[in-house]
Amino acid sequence: MSYNYLPLDRKWLHFEQVKNLLDYNQLVSITFDAHERILACRAYLDTKMEDKEKLYYGINTGFGFLQNVKIDASQIEQLQYNLLVSHACGLGEEVPKDIVKLMLMLKIKSLSYGNSGVQIDTVIRLMHMYNHEVLPVIYTQGSLGASGDLAPLSHLSLPLIGLGEVYYQGKKMNASDAMQTLGWEAIHLQSKEGLALINGTQFMSAYGLYCLKKAEHLLQMADLISALSFDAFDCVSEPLDPHIHAVRAHKGQVDTAAILRSHLQGSAIAQQEKQAVQDPYSFRCIPQVHGASKDAFDHILSVFIREINSVTDNPNIFPEDDLIVGGGNFHGQPLALVLDYFAIAMSELANISERRTYQLISGQRGLPLFLVKDPGLNSGFMIPQYTAAGIVSENKQLCTPASVDSISSSNNQEDHVSMGANAATKCLRVINNVEKVLAIELLSAAQALEFRRPKKSSPVLEKLMDAFRQKISFNEVDRLLHTDMINAIDFLANYRLND
Repeated sequence: MSYNYLPLDRKWLHFEQVKNLLDYNQLVSITFDAHERILACRAYLDTKMEDKEKLYYGINTGFGFLQNVKIDASQIEQLQYNLLVSHACGLGEEVPKDIVKLMLMLKIKSLSYGNSGVQIDTVIRLMHMYNHEVLPVIYTQGSLGASGDLAPLSHLSLPLIGLGEVYYQGKKMNASDAMQTLGWEAIHLQSKEGLALINGTQFMSAYGLYCLKKAEHLLQMADLISALSFDAFDCVSEPLDPHIHAVRAHKGQVDTAAILRSHLQGSAIAQQEKQAVQDPYSFRCIPQVHGASKDAFDHILSVFIREINSVTDNPNIFPEDDLIVGGGNFHGQPLALVLDYFAIAMSELANISERRTYQLISGQRGLPLFLVKDPGLNSGFMIPQYTAAGIVSENKQLCTPASVDSISSSNNQEDHVSMGANAATKCLRVINNVEKVLAIELLSAAQALEFRRPKKSSPVLEKLMDAFRQKISFNEVDRLLHTDMINAIDFLANYRLND
């Protein structure tokens, strides 16, 4: 077995492993333990199915409101087939490739516990789909985040039975064509398998993990960019003093103040005598604001890590205890609440960033109005701030919580839903917006710092400036700033502090 793979079984899956999976293009494989547990659970379920009179929800009955309709043994495969095709009702934009890969991995992980009753061939095919990058076309709309992510997971599962569309070798095609190329036969689903595949929180969970991965980098960059703005605005260092933060000892706040002190260490600008006594809150309160978002991040991460190490389909099968138990582990409420919290916490990074940009262009602290020579003839950095302000306002609208909403479905059998899928998709929109606003601050702060020359900032910040100037030059006169903004977003996404 190649070293470059992620083993999936009952063992706890950690955030670093998830990040490595995407960063290093790892493969996935269930372990021997998972293989044996899947086989044992399937054998147990087959034995139970020999009792023709006993009803098990979703195994030999209909679904949702149709739970009391008995399905004949000869129609079990048709029942599972019908479940996938009837529930594949997604609309909207296509789910990004990396999130689809996370969905596949997380579905395999959930099935690897051996509490879902699937056949081993189904799990192996999901592994092959991941490892050969046969990525199902999935849509952002369709899940209520409660009966599991039914519509998205149905689209994820359609290629198992030779239906739906996939991306393979960079091309969008019918799943059947990709399967023919690979020499794969369609899976003949057995009892419970359709339900095991489409019940679960893997759509919400994959979005959450993807957002967490991106947010972790943005939190680091927000500190770095704000430190650059701090020096560019010639701020007073006193609010970063560790004594202040020790007496209000929120971890994120304490850590952020220490990071900013480190970023600014050795700066000639920071050490020079200051004219101002205090700075606006957007500079003075960086540790408090950024720190609160970091504390939120830690809590949200803990919820998602627990979720991805769980079994979230229904019913659950416990061969060792001779139990098949129906419940509601597919309900996305734990995720919906923290996804809303996540969007709010991350949006605050953009809120305070835009305010720093506004201060930088306002003609204070010896900086020229709009950070350009000959303001009036040149508009300079006037309009990037407009763009940032518009994006920040959009984020405020997106931060209206989805989790306070619910709507009844399945003829009122499913009468409370989490709306976690909506929380997930809009959370990613918020985080993408935060990246844009931080990039505009970086563009503005770099421009402002040039007006402090010949004085130097710290080694950390001068290294940032050198790398940034290789991509985007100083703005002498008005030019097409859209291009600079796009390049700044790309720079921010790819810059690593420790490289």
